[in-house]
Amino acid sequence: MTTSDETLVIDNIGLLVTNDAELGNGPLGKTYDAAVVVADGRVVAIEKAGVSADRQIDAAGRCVIPGFVDSHTHMVFAGDRSEEFAARMAGEPYTGGGIAVTTSATNEASDEELRIATAGRVAEARAAGITHLEIKSGYGLTVDGETRLLRIANEFTEDTTFLGAHVVPPGTSADRYVDLVTGEMLDSAKPHARFVDVFCEEGAFDADQSMRVLEAGLAAGLIPKIHANQLGPGSGVQIAVAVDAASADHCTYLVDADIDALAGSNTVATFLPASDFSTRQPYPDARRLLDAGATAAIATNCNPGSSYTTSMSFCIALAVRDMHMTVDEALWAATAGGAAALRRMDIGRLAPGMCADIVVLDAPAHSHLAYRPGVPLVAATLQRGVVVAERKTDRASS
Repeated sequence: MTTSDETLVIDNIGLLVTNDAELGNGPLGKTYDAAVVVADGRVVAIEKAGVSADRQIDAAGRCVIPGFVDSHTHMVFAGDRSEEFAARMAGEPYTGGGIAVTTSATNEASDEELRIATAGRVAEARAAGITHLEIKSGYGLTVDGETRLLRIANEFTEDTTFLGAHVVPPGTSADRYVDLVTGEMLDSAKPHARFVDVFCEEGAFDADQSMRVLEAGLAAGLIPKIHANQLGPGSGVQIAVAVDAASADHCTYLVDADIDALAGSNTVATFLPASDFSTRQPYPDARRLLDAGATAAIATNCNPGSSYTTSMSFCIALAVRDMHMTVDEALWAATAGGAAALRRMDIGRLAPGMCADIVVLDAPAHSHLAYRPGVPLVAATLQRGVVVAERKTDRASS
């Protein structure tokens, strides 16, 4: 097959993961000696190796996977909380109280300072193979502050989340603050958001308050998501299922009823293993949830307090080692699972019609993401068929 000069071909792929069972073996749709044909930012075809085109990338026998979909981040912020992390590693417990520190620093930063800082984090994520990400607000906690963060986040992704109910600011009560979040703040924020979220946890917002936030968001046309069951067992997962939330995120503490509810719903359980690593929380047992038939995603939860990482590979390695996921399950959760958590049908897979969000690994198989933890294995990241990050290696050619 010969293609036009408007077509890009990634050829000579040793192992291609498509996440489409109809295109290859197993749930990952694995195929060998393959080529991906791209035009106008979309996958046009999956072919056998040997396709030629004017624009061509030689994978040189390496593994190619769908771009990572990071469905939970807090990337728009200012300030540094490394001392808090060091204190936690020395034995202090994680309570979430440090959010106020970030809120203060963020509110003091200019739009341009936040824009530059966010752009740097997004570039770091691209280099780590993340081709699509969600960004939450939550470090403004005022009408203008939350709206500003969402406006800046919209410059980097269309999947933005209104998280005005992140923590109760000083000088008010939770109920009074929820009145603001579900009223004036929501009215100002909703034009800039696709999702609504709430931190449902002891010390933040209880079940009734969380339900008020999500129901108000639903009425405003936003899709619910929820921070659930991070610091202990709670009602977050049940609330998520009750409102048909796109995802329940963290899910560190799940009882059997939570697993049954998730398995019988459209709500994705999004695991954030780097947070459990950073806060020394126990890792959730993903095996129980997967065996029950629920859908799982893995995300980085990039934020300055509890998970300051943009490495999805690190999260995959943690999920495989400490959460009892197979390598295949973890990769699916970090790609197609993330897409499901964002209710997106156009990303997370490499099949005709899908967005050409593609990662070339400097490895023969995706298992190396867990097999070689901490090693930068992303050789190239393509977003909509355009190379947005590339790490030169002896074998790379394009």
